[in-house]
Amino acid sequence: MEKLVLEPYAAQAARWPAAGRHILAQFDAETLVVYQAYRPSIARHAALHQRLGGPEFSFGRMSWIKPNFLWMMYRSGWGTKPDQEAVLAIRLRRAGFDAILAAAVPSSFVPELYPDQEAWNRDLKRSDVRLQWDPDHHPSGAPVERRAIQLGLRGAALRRFAEEWTVGVEDISELVAEQREALRGRGTSGLVIPREEVYWPAEAEGARRVGLERWAGGEERGR
Repeated sequence: MEKLVLEPYAAQAARWPAAGRHILAQFDAETLVVYQAYRPSIARHAALHQRLGGPEFSFGRMSWIKPNFLWMMYRSGWGTKPDQEAVLAIRLRRAGFDAILAAAVPSSFVPELYPDQEAWNRDLKRSDVRLQWDPDHHPSGAPVERRAIQLGLRGAALRRFAEEWTVGVEDISELVAEQREALRGRGTSGLVIPREEVYWPAEAEGARRVGLERWAGGEERGR
């Protein structure tokens, strides 16, 4: 798998949008990286076979992916929470990620997207992708005004994610541990994390489904 491109946090924070619903991700012309955290045994199997699976991984439950590294760090406690000690960087085909966005249904009713709750409930029942926007977080854990996306996959969407759209899996637990200690010792001045930019899906429907906001401070590079 292609290795992650790293960059100091301070340089990235200076160019990211400060507020709004934006997808921050590392991507190139063909692929995009998402993160998940598991117990070490699941992560070892995924890294060895370059896809999720094995006796301890369940395709019968919802699995959440996050394209934003710092959001994954907040949720996993920088790889210290039980059963989240091993962090995976999973490289997907961009077409697959865009398909996930286009199928996403918010976990709660959004009047801007649905005429009524009945229409939302119908969409919720037939979709295998859940959408949540939550406050993004500073490396220290403090919330910021910008929102971070996470997407829950189940059923056919989870199978396609693991078996069709994944092109590589990298266990980045060592990087996470190193940067956790750097943050503890020197704060954000010494923090180096995966380079991320604002992502915009190729199809307008994906952007509409998840409620992406245009960013006046720069051009979305996904287009």
